[in-house]
Amino acid sequence: MSNDLTLGIGSRVKHPQYGKGVVIQSYTDSYEITFLDYGKKTILKSFLELEILDFVSDETDLLSFEKVEKVFTRIIRKFSDIQEVVHIGNKWKGGILNMQPGDRNLKPKEVPIETFFHKIVMVRDRLRVMEQKINTSNLTDDEKVDLQQYITKIYGSLTTFNALFAEKDDYFTGDSK
Repeated sequence: MSNDLTLGIGSRVKHPQYGKGVVIQSYTDSYEITFLDYGKKTILKSFLELEILDFVSDETDLLSFEKVEKVFTRIIRKFSDIQEVVHIGNKWKGGILNMQPGDRNLKPKEVPIETFFHKIVMVRDRLRVMEQKINTSNLTDDEKVDLQQYITKIYGSLTTFNALFAEKDDYFTGDSK
């Protein structure tokens, strides 16, 4: 393949080792290509043995499948009460949360981390439902913004618990999702 030709998203190619694939993302120096039998691979643009089967111009404003999936995921989260499956990080599975009172005469409390994690996820899900209800309410725009700012601050306060999540996409952020 010529170095002066830039493939757009959706271009079909053939790699000598990975076979047929489709460009799903274009970067400055490489392409992200999904191959039929090998999944997603990053291939440098300087790789000359990439055969173009179907050229799509890089000037075409197309979204990658990944970006489309993220947009749909956000929309579904925002407008439905479907609870997604959120996984705890592997290192926490089977762990125990020990809470020791300052008064050593009192008994400590032990809670399975997975139970604690489930409660944190429930808080997050209920905050999202509250956001939806605020956004669809008859409140004035100023009142909605005011309440949304409180929710954003709550998310920010909960970022401490991000260490428990397996996936960064599930993290609390100071900006509401």
